Amino acid sequence: MKAKFLVPLFLFFVLIGFLAYGLGLNPREVPSPLVGKPAPQFQLAKLDAPDTYFGLEDMRGKVWLLNVWASWCVSCRQEHPVLVELQRSGLVPVVGLNYKDTLDAAKGWLRDYGNPYVVNVVDMDGRVGIDYGVYGTPETFLIDQDGIIRYKHIGPLNRDAVRNVLLPKIAELTRAG
Repeated sequence: MKAKFLVPLFLFFVLIGFLAYGLGLNPREVPSPLVGKPAPQFQLAKLDAPDTYFGLEDMRGKVWLLNVWASWCVSCRQEHPVLVELQRSGLVPVVGLNYKDTLDAAKGWLRDYGNPYVVNVVDMDGRVGIDYGVYGTPETFLIDQDGIIRYKHIGPLNRDAVRNVLLPKIAELTRAG
């Protein structure tokens, strides 16, 4: 009779253990299956010149960041000053992937807040975002000289993440290349 009550009690405590473990995890550290693998190919229209295209191959031989952003993204506004500082430093080129946005809104946003990108491409239907496993905006990918994704940052970049994570990884990749 007692064993009948012990099984549900045991399962309850196991469930509580899983819950406690899950609550201790950092939601920004969602592992990406793409890290360490070739970045998905793309060829997209440029935001400022829709008749010209830009793709992954245009950055071959460079360590660079792909930043997924949108004018409707509140968190993108939060990270934007950090991207502007990064662009001014000249340490790494940042390519913008404007995600599921309108051209006018995206151009207006960059005009109002500044343009930290060496080039911006338009992913209006979100297909490239799907290829990159984008959960939402903003997300930033560090891509090496050979087109391999080396790091993925989910959420807005902040100065600490740039200083403590991105810059050391960029320096390491630059030395290795």
